[in-house]
Amino acid sequence: MKTHFQALAALFMGLVLPASAGPLKIYLLVGQSNMQGHAAERTLEHLGMDPKTAPLLKAIRNADGTAKLQRDVWISSIEPSLESGEKHGRLTVGYGAGGREPKIGPELTFGITMQNHVGEPILLIKTSWGGKSLNTDFRPPSAGPYEFNQQQLENFKKRGKDVAEARKEKTERTGVYYRLMLE
Repeated sequence: MKTHFQALAALFMGLVLPASAGPLKIYLLVGQSNMQGHAAERTLEHLGMDPKTAPLLKAIRNADGTAKLQRDVWISSIEPSLESGEKHGRLTVGYGAGGREPKIGPELTFGITMQNHVGEPILLIKTSWGGKSLNTDFRPPSAGPYEFNQQQLENFKKRGKDVAEARKEKTERTGVYYRLMLE
């Protein structure tokens, strides 16, 4: 997956850089379910209710209410619901978590705000998973082995779970995604 992002970054640099004066600004958006973005498009309407955020709504929507394609903001994002596993293009509504309707995450307002701030084309590389634990799945070896706390051990015993088996399972899962990032 790392090579996919590198290839996309190179592609977008080739498309965008000739029009810009300096190096392409690339922002990495990395996180879990909050970074995925689970807000429905209909929630954007609330931006128009506050004079401080109303200009942002105008930057997101066309006059007819449809979502704008941001001219100078490109995005490459993991999208598990697609066969390719990724989605890329000009930033607009729909780069949030997959599902029945277009969703938004922090990429939408972050991308618009940062592009306005730097005044140049930008590329967002977004990678996010829901349901992953930084304490387990992304745990680096330098953090040492995962240690169950006393309450967890008591809960295992109350439920009749084999503590040795729980430790074995946790050891197998610990650091899996950390190691995958390094491959």
